[in-house]
Amino acid sequence: MSWYYFKPSVSVAQLRAKGKAAAAKLTKKGVALSPVLIEGRTIARTFWGKAWCNHIESYSDYETRLPRGRSYARNGTVIDLQITAGHVSAKVMGSQHYEINITIAPLQQERWEALKAKCAGQIASAIDLLKGKFSDAIMRHITDRDTGIFPAPHEIKPLCDCPDWADLCKHLAAVFYGIGNRLDKKPELLFLLRSVDHVELLESTPALRAPDDQADALETDSLADVFGIDIEPMPAAARGKPKKTKHKPRHTAGKKIVVKKKKASPAKKSKKA
Repeated sequence: MSWYYFKPSVSVAQLRAKGKAAAAKLTKKGVALSPVLIEGRTIARTFWGKAWCNHIESYSDYETRLPRGRSYARNGTVIDLQITAGHVSAKVMGSQHYEINITIAPLQQERWEALKAKCAGQIASAIDLLKGKFSDAIMRHITDRDTGIFPAPHEIKPLCDCPDWADLCKHLAAVFYGIGNRLDKKPELLFLLRSVDHVELLESTPALRAPDDQADALETDSLADVFGIDIEPMPAAARGKPKKTKHKPRHTAGKKIVVKKKKASPAKKSKKA
């Protein structure tokens, strides 16, 4: 049995202290870190974050190591998490500082085309997609274990430089949960991980808008919710809408109306005479 299993356990307080110290040391060296910060015990709160965690937990391959990974993720051990196309790199603090690299295979083109066909015309906007606001049928298509967007274990190649020989050590498990937490804030990263563009799901979807200013208000509110910024509504003139002109009434109530008669021309006067 490996000497790794006889190493003394590290307390939560020690893990947090070591994580902060390691992060401070790397930051001082100029390394830009993106740590996983989890408030409370809930790792993921949004549709996409929860969907990722539920998907990972659904595989028996990961079952034995995930509970320890949850604890690690909650206690601030993932001091850096970077997500790019088909790749996740992370730094995790355990008994020492460990480097994580996870490669995720691109979504098969045939599977992506089939998914786009199933969702065609049923997603109103990119905002609805990223916020997880769509029908149960669309949700089933996108999150399906075999035909959806999420990767299966055979499409994931996880590597950690810790001495644990297991395919999924607790450090990797912490990073998997860290990904779920990161999807809370940036759900589009899931599509980046599978090397596809989420906007393609909207290509055959007609634009659905409420009339006039109501649509603009809804769009502004939704964008503010998704991206956490304040957006001022665009003035009507800037949107190219014609300005409404008020027509003044010909007569105003309460005023005496005087009608002036036309003076008869000299020719007409002579005829009358």
